[in-house]
Amino acid sequence: MHQDQTINAPTQSIEPLHSTNTSEACDADLHARNLTNWQQEYDQLSGGHFYGRIDEITLEGMQVFKEHTSQALRQQCNVWPDAIWLGISAEPADCRINGLEVDNNQIMCRPGACDFELVTPDDFDIYGLVIRTDALLAAAENDELNLQGLSLHEHPRLAIPEQDLAQVRHLLSKLVSPETPDLHQRLQRDLILRTLLDLLKKETPAKRPATSYAHRKAVVDKVKAWMDMNQDAPLTITELCELTHTSRRTLQYSFESILGISPLKFLKTARLNQVRRSLLASENNERPIASIAADWGFWHPGQFGQDYKKLFGEMPSETVSRVELVTG
Repeated sequence: MHQDQTINAPTQSIEPLHSTNTSEACDADLHARNLTNWQQEYDQLSGGHFYGRIDEITLEGMQVFKEHTSQALRQQCNVWPDAIWLGISAEPADCRINGLEVDNNQIMCRPGACDFELVTPDDFDIYGLVIRTDALLAAAENDELNLQGLSLHEHPRLAIPEQDLAQVRHLLSKLVSPETPDLHQRLQRDLILRTLLDLLKKETPAKRPATSYAHRKAVVDKVKAWMDMNQDAPLTITELCELTHTSRRTLQYSFESILGISPLKFLKTARLNQVRRSLLASENNERPIASIAADWGFWHPGQFGQDYKKLFGEMPSETVSRVELVTG
């Protein structure tokens, strides 16, 4: 699924129960489904076997997690409704939200039921805090902190003093660590609320993006929309330039600045990820691999197999064998 497609917002909110959970996965898109009550799809961008892990705490109207991903990814995300998400990289890293680079002193922020896109590097760790909007506003009112002017739709990046950010990272690392003794539910909730309020007290919106950002993103979005409508069509740079009414240089720069990769690499990896989703879907077990690959424009089985193995670290037949082993 691509960003111009709408990800259906989750219809249920966090259960009013306390729970801790650790999940692991060896496929990026399967890993994406392990985060409670989020709607997500992940595309793997870098080559090799994938490993992902989520350590998660859910409380009433609240969620805290640490997510590890071994490969570079393009993530299509949607948080549960009537909530606010803050994303904090565990270490300084080259990541993007909606095509905007995130600096070392910045955190990411998105409201619930709102599609957004992350591009993350390999060997990446991120902390996530999600809270129901009404609970956050009530806590802020008790703390005499006015959050009504905080426009999350306009500002996906918030700047935080580096010393404060380091303290928050340390607290979150202890809170979600499986080795940390369980805290009382109310104490956990108070700690999380205090962490959120302390961050929002000191945030300042990141500088507005350059005026060329909107044009560059529009170029990328137009190519994504075209690919959604022409999933098996051959691709050339010349055709993409004609489609977007741009020069080769502008097309290349738009993709590298928004997604961090070239347009042809994006299109090939996006299609390879779609093939992998189809191979992992049990209802496709009876279809030949070559037929599924052709659905996405891979007409030469030998070259497709090489490209697939280079990206995912295994042949398509190995993927199918693992599915058959699980479902059989």
